[in-house]
Amino acid sequence: MRAVLQMMPRRISDLITQLPSHIWNEMEEIRLRIGRQVEVAAKGQPHFLSYIFTKEDAEQFIAKLANHSFYTLDEELKKGYVTIDGGHRIGLAGKVILENSHVKAIRHLASFNIRIAREKIGIAEKYLPFLYQENWKNTMIIGAPQTGKTTLLRDIARMISTGSSHQKLAAKKVGIVDERSEIAGCVHGIPQLQFGPRIDVLDACPKAEGMMMLIRSMSPDVLVVDEIGREEDQLAIMEAVNAGIALMMTTHGHSFEEVRKRPLLQRIIDSQVFERFIELSRIDGPGTIAAIKNIKGQPIRNPELFHHV
Repeated sequence: MRAVLQMMPRRISDLITQLPSHIWNEMEEIRLRIGRQVEVAAKGQPHFLSYIFTKEDAEQFIAKLANHSFYTLDEELKKGYVTIDGGHRIGLAGKVILENSHVKAIRHLASFNIRIAREKIGIAEKYLPFLYQENWKNTMIIGAPQTGKTTLLRDIARMISTGSSHQKLAAKKVGIVDERSEIAGCVHGIPQLQFGPRIDVLDACPKAEGMMMLIRSMSPDVLVVDEIGREEDQLAIMEAVNAGIALMMTTHGHSFEEVRKRPLLQRIIDSQVFERFIELSRIDGPGTIAAIKNIKGQPIRNPELFHHV
């Protein structure tokens, strides 16, 4: 959080550090909007600070963003977000400037959404018997926004890259295509979050193109990608499968059944590429496992019955 607090006007950072521990420890977002109260989201619930974010605060915040960014701020504005030290991502909103029907930049920035990158080391380990049986199973993590998809995916990548002498599990080469700089939280191409020694990341790269690049250049054992769902993703997925590469991916949705209604994902699911499905919810907070399903979408009632490596 130090990198986030350093970006803030002093008055705001002081108020945030004074928040009760149950909010501080579960903080997910900090939203700054000109002319409105500062909002802090924790466990999906908004909490408003007794401070109105001003235009002067925004100018100060933008100046720090410009100094922080490796590239010019204009280049970052084409993507609509900036990633800072610690892997925290700052989403931006304001007046959009178009060029040839494509976003050229965002001017008159008025809203900022700071998404706190929280690592939960070890949360994937209890699912190892489910994810690994003689080899890593192609796995799709399904969940609505802020259900912990990326957090779980990140720890799976760490677990695969690290391996386990206790479990007699060899460390594997992991290729991450991080289109939105959320999985690894790279700054200057360097992951800011914890991973094992066998990680290679393509940062800010379109998923389908990035998967093909990694397959051809980095020979990964496992590919890790966030938020699949486009036509070109399917072609890259099949290319990876044909090359013998395992897949760990997320997609937006509330359940296997809902996701399967989407034509593209239906084709991917019906091809039986993915052998495991993990459904996430927020019932008991982000990362709640709602169901674990097999290749046919049938619930696995007792994952502990799987062979332990």
